[in-house]
Amino acid sequence: MDNSAPPRRSLLILSKGAQQISTLPSLLPEYRLLCGTVRDIAQADDVLAWGRKPSALHAQAVANESGLPLLTVEDGFLRSVGLGAEDPPLSLIVDPVGIYYDATAPSRLEQLIPVPLTQAQILRAHTLQASWCEERVSKYNGARIEACELPPPCVLVADQTFGDASLQGATAADFERMLEAALTEHPHSTVAVKVHPDVVAGRKQGHFDLKKLRKHPRVHLISDNLHPAELMPSVQAVYVMTSQLGFDALLWDVPVHTFGMPFYAGWGLTIDALPTPVRRQPVSLEQLLHAALVEYPRYVDPETGAPCEPETVLAWLGLQRRMRSRLPESLQVVGFSKWKHPLVLDFFNGSSIRFLGRFSRRRLATPVITWGCQHDTSLTKKVGKHLGRVEDGFLRSVGLGAKKTRPLSWVFDDLGIYYDATRPSRLEHLLQNEPWSSGLLQRAATLREAICAAGVTKYNLPGTTWKRPAGVEKVILVPGQVESDASIRYGAHRIRRNLDLLKAVRERHPLAWLLYKPHPEVLAGTREAGEDEERTSDWCNQVVGDVPFHQLLCEVDEVHVLTSQSGFEALLRGVPVTTYGQPFYAGWGLTRDLGMSTEVQARRTRRLSLDELVAATLIRYPIYVSRITRKFTTPERTLVEIQNWDEVHTQGRLPTWREMIQRLLLSALKPRPRNS
Repeated sequence: MDNSAPPRRSLLILSKGAQQISTLPSLLPEYRLLCGTVRDIAQADDVLAWGRKPSALHAQAVANESGLPLLTVEDGFLRSVGLGAEDPPLSLIVDPVGIYYDATAPSRLEQLIPVPLTQAQILRAHTLQASWCEERVSKYNGARIEACELPPPCVLVADQTFGDASLQGATAADFERMLEAALTEHPHSTVAVKVHPDVVAGRKQGHFDLKKLRKHPRVHLISDNLHPAELMPSVQAVYVMTSQLGFDALLWDVPVHTFGMPFYAGWGLTIDALPTPVRRQPVSLEQLLHAALVEYPRYVDPETGAPCEPETVLAWLGLQRRMRSRLPESLQVVGFSKWKHPLVLDFFNGSSIRFLGRFSRRRLATPVITWGCQHDTSLTKKVGKHLGRVEDGFLRSVGLGAKKTRPLSWVFDDLGIYYDATRPSRLEHLLQNEPWSSGLLQRAATLREAICAAGVTKYNLPGTTWKRPAGVEKVILVPGQVESDASIRYGAHRIRRNLDLLKAVRERHPLAWLLYKPHPEVLAGTREAGEDEERTSDWCNQVVGDVPFHQLLCEVDEVHVLTSQSGFEALLRGVPVTTYGQPFYAGWGLTRDLGMSTEVQARRTRRLSLDELVAATLIRYPIYVSRITRKFTTPERTLVEIQNWDEVHTQGRLPTWREMIQRLLLSALKPRPRNS
């Protein structure tokens, strides 16, 4: 018996623009896409037409002449972040009947809208509507989240660009009638006219006389690229010809007046100036939403390339909007090495960036972000705003930062930086003050369990195995650090050397088996060993090198640290931790702390659960950017990418000759620890 799948039909794509859409194979998996010309018609089973564009008319003529079926597609109502090929559609409409914006003929959407819904489908439509508003999304989502101050009371009139296929012949006179209706029906309100930014810039033509609009005493012209989510809470009603802005308004429960016949008109949900086609009868809002967002389009997960549900795309687009809007529109950055410049553009996507080599009074009017805190003193002497500092996050990569392995997370801190205990940091503020919802804590618990199950740490380096010696009652792991590192400079209190840390642990635990693990970058020869580090073997029972850290945590009884992140990773796995410095996770009742100053103790008075620590440290504090999409992502997705690191082409590079010489010099100077 042959259980193989039937051969896929060949779909000829004639449009050069459509041929460039990277998500199309995932959105049309049932077809073998054939990007070609009319000469390839003999190889095709179907011809693709994109909406009602001129290229679609050409495709229709080719299909008619060759006797092949025409497949009409169009962007979905939840499309992408930006426009064009750089932001390909994440949703696609495939309509074998017509197309949704052509009210002169039936479409598949018209057939889906009247279908009765189950209680589960009604609930799903309600949830989608709430999520749409909560995530502040729309069809396009490139606009930043910005305050929109419209003069109250206010109604909104939407212009459209000339030649929009959905207008079905509407003219400038029709738009003027719509504006007059808004002014007449709301005599005490300001009428805000939303004009496309390209129209104001002169690149496209709209339907209104802008000079006339600017002179009208009751008209407020909106020419900025404002997102519908910023407009809807401020308006009492929306007037549209066929714009999707009317669909957004329905989702926000704002009354909608239509002067064309968009897909959402004629169902008893809008106030319509045109006669309703007899095909359309009154339905509930839930029926419209379920048909338009669930049944009619198909979706692709932007992070996996697999088919997905609308909720996945909606949440991802909402994340992009929030993260792209969290910093000022213009930034200057200082102290980022050249190899990090492309990363800056990814992690600060949504802001325009200027890289500064050194400070200048003239330039500091724009907010400044620095790498680390070494520039703080210089900035305090300048005129301008130091917005904050950046460092690597806690779920970083597979590989070391010194080897320029692309990081998956950074942290941005507007108060200090997490390893600097001499002053408050944003992480410390979160840990001390953040209210914890049950949903966030459950998410933190699930994330923590997944990290432990995957064996993921900060650098995730391979290595050999280690077993605890037979008959040993207590094994204590002491992780080494790079002694010149800022976390020791700003986070240590009394002890500042790896050797002194080992001595302190030995004095307190003379009978324990002490296991010392040098820092991975010292072992790799990319950072210098600590002072007298060759003597560490005199104060421990064994020095281990390339054993993965998570494997050691399964074998030891305790972890003793100075300020190392290793202590946090031990806490995740339930291993008792003693601190001799002032790391970010100390002082909250989760560790035994032997080296904290009274000032730090006074700032950290809250008692935390482990999941509260995880929620702040791994969910609320860091910024995550996918190695695959180079877009913002979640810690959960970051964990998946770390686990599947080798499946993605490396984005690092070969070391330069200077780095090779540095590595050789450090290797020659590195002490050779001996096992005992």
